[in-house]
Amino acid sequence: MRTVAVVGASLAGLRTVEELREQGFDGRIVVVGEEPHLPYDRPPLSKAYLAGTCAPESLGLADESDLDGLAAEWRLGARAASLDPGTRSVRLSSGEEVVADGIVVATGGRARRLPGSEGLAGVHTVRTLEDAAALRADLENSSTGVAVIGAGWIGSEVASTCHALGRPVTVVEANPTPLARVLGPTMGAICAALHTDHGVALRTGVGVESLTSTGFGPWKRVSGVNLADGTHLPADVVVVGIGMLPNTEWLAGSGIAVDNGVICDAGCVTPLPSVVAVGDVARYRGPGGPVRHEHWTNASEQPATAVRNLLAGTTIEEYRPTGYFWSDQYGTRLQVAGHPADADEVTVVDGSPSDRRFVAEYRRRGSAVGVLAMNNPKLFGRLRRHLRERAALA
Repeated sequence: MRTVAVVGASLAGLRTVEELREQGFDGRIVVVGEEPHLPYDRPPLSKAYLAGTCAPESLGLADESDLDGLAAEWRLGARAASLDPGTRSVRLSSGEEVVADGIVVATGGRARRLPGSEGLAGVHTVRTLEDAAALRADLENSSTGVAVIGAGWIGSEVASTCHALGRPVTVVEANPTPLARVLGPTMGAICAALHTDHGVALRTGVGVESLTSTGFGPWKRVSGVNLADGTHLPADVVVVGIGMLPNTEWLAGSGIAVDNGVICDAGCVTPLPSVVAVGDVARYRGPGGPVRHEHWTNASEQPATAVRNLLAGTTIEEYRPTGYFWSDQYGTRLQVAGHPADADEVTVVDGSPSDRRFVAEYRRRGSAVGVLAMNNPKLFGRLRRHLRERAALA
């Protein structure tokens, strides 16, 4: 293998390049990125960057000397348009073609849009640096208030930041309990209470019917949100946090199977051994079936396994996620490790949820499978290590 094309220049793409060099690959590496930026950190977009407390240049995931040491070729501002597995070539939107012996799909995803919001000023998602900059500019001019659609991690972080900026905020969640799918209904409700603790209105169990607007043509702007129960929420800024869609359209006709992500085996390898997938776009075979993760830690950890298998030409190692992620909301640090969704029992082992400082352990058939902490990083770190040790023994 003399050339590897890494399609995607965010965290998973950068970690892939680093792993290629770390694992001894000394050939040519070409990195394709749709955005014009070198790899940058996305978690601050909904927090510090949105709040205006960090500059864009501080978001870089690697400094110039580190990137130079990787000796990779960066094709930025060009989207991957198609893949020809026969010639192992990636055609870019610029018309350029990159031919490679190995291909790493790290194209991530794009934020889901709210139907009917197309061309409507004041409606935002937070996925890219430009998204966050546009939202920040609108918040500076907001006079009516902010409606956040979706009380997941991104929506909750944005709501927290908008509240800190002094904007009136209402959070709308279609499910009865936010985060219940990940944390279970009890812990989901406790985490969601952070909104109401700080005077942020939370509407759950109700969907969005439509958006209202004022003006026309290029001056058409959102003025509020109509909910399915007939309620109208006035808002001149609407933030949509309802998940993401994997960027897989460019793989049409390539023979690579896609279904809510790139389908691959337990080692992130597609049926074509010369093509692997990593990060948000990879839907790999886990113990309970195909799974796809959308968090920072997965994008950072997964490339080590995928690169090892790519260089070997076959699957010699399976990916085992740690399941670690975190969220900062209203001055509170939430940390999760393991696989809480697999639990049949959850127990608070330290502190008290009413004090907003506690640790809860998730168990399945008597064995610990996950841990959640609120403002308790020390004990969380210890229990997280125990989870990793048990997983290694298993």
